[in-house]
Amino acid sequence: MTIRVCLAGATGWAGSALSQGIFEAPDMELVAGISRSQAGQVLGDVLGIERLATPIFATIAESLETKPDVVVEYTKPDVAKTNIVSALRGGAHVVVGTSGLSEDDYREIDEVARKAKRGVLAVGNFALTAVLLQKFAEIAARYIPHWEIIDYAHAGKVDAPSGTARELAERLSRVRDSQLDVPLESMQGPKESRGVRLNGSQVHSVRLPGYVISVDVIFGMPDQKLIIRHESGTSAEPYVGGALLAIRKVSGLVGVHRGLDSVMEF
Repeated sequence: MTIRVCLAGATGWAGSALSQGIFEAPDMELVAGISRSQAGQVLGDVLGIERLATPIFATIAESLETKPDVVVEYTKPDVAKTNIVSALRGGAHVVVGTSGLSEDDYREIDEVARKAKRGVLAVGNFALTAVLLQKFAEIAARYIPHWEIIDYAHAGKVDAPSGTARELAERLSRVRDSQLDVPLESMQGPKESRGVRLNGSQVHSVRLPGYVISVDVIFGMPDQKLIIRHESGTSAEPYVGGALLAIRKVSGLVGVHRGLDSVMEF
């Protein structure tokens, strides 16, 4: 059975690589792309991909006439929630690659998804090394009570922390909260210097030129420390394989599910 896919953000940095990946996948058909600036054009012409005749629409609502089975949301935080809800109400399952959505956003999306009996697979980072970082960090948190998360990204990234860091903090909270020997209310100096307390973890966001997406989780014990790092390069290729896996798996879900590993076997 061929999976009909609509990709919101089809002409962006990550979306362009994923468009190529979906086009080449034998079990998928890219039936619609979303890009306000390129609406009305053919996706293959915009991306330089021969034989890709996918139409580009300005909105999710317009694209639903192509009857996608799965909508991939890969745009920006300010429109992501609206796109996801529109897709669910239109009868599609949704894969979310956009970062910056809050826990409250996901609770509301979960309600819509369950009412529609559709699945949402929200993945902060599709790269395999990011997935493994999360799994290894969960194991370490069982044994080491002190840790902090450092989130790195390019200077123009508007959301902080990144989706990868948010997802990591949420997952570690299922194990326990990180231990603070000096509570935030007892520290001297600006409390902002200690980062934000997010789901029981201290998270620090660095935004500088030279970074794409990187995350460190640092665990500390007396006279020893453990640093687990995911570091991405300038290519979007590491995210394509994980996104294709998510597209294949999301139709078997109902409601919101977090993390690519929720549909992987370890």
